[in-house]
Amino acid sequence: MTLFSDPSRTEAATASAAPDEGLRRTLGVNRRRFLSTCTAVAAGAVAAPVFGAPPALAQEQGRDHDHERGGQVLVPPHKRGIILYTVRDATGRDPLATDLPSGFREVFKQLARHGYSQVEFAGYRQHANAPGGADLETVEGAKLLRSWLDEYGLRAQGNHGFIPPSWPLTTADLDTFKKHLEIANILGMAHMGTGGDPTGSSYREDWDRAAEKWNAMGAIARSAGIKLYTHNHDGAYGFLLDGGPLDDQGRPTRSSGIRKLEYFLKVTDPKLVWLEMDIFWAHVAQYKFRTYTAHDGSTRENVFDPAGLVFRNNRRYPLFHAKDGVVSTTNGMGYEMVPFGTGVIDYTTFFSRVGQRNYHNPMIEDDNSPSATDPAQSLREAKISYDNLAALRKRRH
Repeated sequence: MTLFSDPSRTEAATASAAPDEGLRRTLGVNRRRFLSTCTAVAAGAVAAPVFGAPPALAQEQGRDHDHERGGQVLVPPHKRGIILYTVRDATGRDPLATDLPSGFREVFKQLARHGYSQVEFAGYRQHANAPGGADLETVEGAKLLRSWLDEYGLRAQGNHGFIPPSWPLTTADLDTFKKHLEIANILGMAHMGTGGDPTGSSYREDWDRAAEKWNAMGAIARSAGIKLYTHNHDGAYGFLLDGGPLDDQGRPTRSSGIRKLEYFLKVTDPKLVWLEMDIFWAHVAQYKFRTYTAHDGSTRENVFDPAGLVFRNNRRYPLFHAKDGVVSTTNGMGYEMVPFGTGVIDYTTFFSRVGQRNYHNPMIEDDNSPSATDPAQSLREAKISYDNLAALRKRRH
């Protein structure tokens, strides 16, 4: 049983499946054309997206059976992914000092054996003794990574990587951003993003500024055929301070009841800016941010509905982080992370409600999988999580 009521449990709304928009790019981008286009966009000229050919998934994992084992598969095989942060100890360990999988190539091999079809990167570094060396955050490194992905039938679906800290963008930040877009194209990504929120502020003025920046970066990414996404933690689904009496610095102290990322969705261009919902942190937000002080000073309740927000903005959420939790009444968050499918977050209801199962890309994540005393734990738990994700079926009515 869950710690508190979830509005998603009382609704049965679903959306029809939509075609996968993620289109794999060919290996070896026209570097001169790509860089010149990005420079033009940065100056204010937005070019049309450049798309490649549809992906050829090695094991035809998209061919799932809707009623296999008694119900509709909620996450089709070709949409089952994992963010490599979950197994960061494995990519980072010394292959000369262990018989366990180590480095990107061996980890890809193991994840493919587990059944995964997709991976989301969390940077491009591994142990120096692994094939390719420590730093693969280069064009040549990306080509090597792509060859390994193709070897094991995996697709790169995103990266928690570089988002320029400057605004307006400095030349150095713009150049680095363009390099990451080029790497994303070589890897065949449809999406590129970050592990952080657009801003840590609670004030509308700062979110307006963040939206201006993300619209500009999203235009640059779109010119390269990439969807740029931001990832949430719990604070981004807290309430925006946008009215009421001002504090001594002239800032609002009360809320209209709109949540920060809900506002961000309204003020960003849906053709340029995308989101990855971390479902665990969204449920933490549901636990933590239940009441707000309205402009008139009254206290009002508004229980966050993660699945409802996705359903209302479905195409804006191409990716999810699928991490699970057990109830905690002591840590202030309401949940403790555990391997997917071993906690209490109702993923059957969540995925049923948001629908569009051939559009969304759920990425398994567990921050706590690496263990200082059990080096095999993260890859073992990755298998447990995959099996539980694959087992999800829509309930019969």
